[in-house]
Amino acid sequence: MELKTGLIHETSIMVEESNTAIAYGSGGVRVFATPAMIGLMEKAALELADQYLPEGETTVGTLVNIKHTAATPVGMKVVARAELIQIEGKKLSFVVEARDETGPVGAGKHERFIVNQEKFLQRAESKLD
Repeated sequence: MELKTGLIHETSIMVEESNTAIAYGSGGVRVFATPAMIGLMEKAALELADQYLPEGETTVGTLVNIKHTAATPVGMKVVARAELIQIEGKKLSFVVEARDETGPVGAGKHERFIVNQEKFLQRAESKLD
């Protein structure tokens, strides 16, 4: 199997107290938090790419451009969908969207870069020196 444009992956989560805007500190209402929705979209893209990458490689998120268009209350399920639309070397571009049981709640674009996990962590940890 090979990483190619047109691939699609979905993942889902139930809205609970722990992923509300209040819990995230991103708002004052008891609905699915925008950062939680973005994280779910990133997870869909990550899981899509990881299926096709060799051992020791993964992707890291580098860009999100997302609109959160509708609120989802506690107790509803949210599904995020990522479609790989472009591959430029190690840069992967995705169209992402999220929906709850009544319809769309968010959409946008997301980019990830393919990295070697060990080298990436070494670079990050070198900041501690």
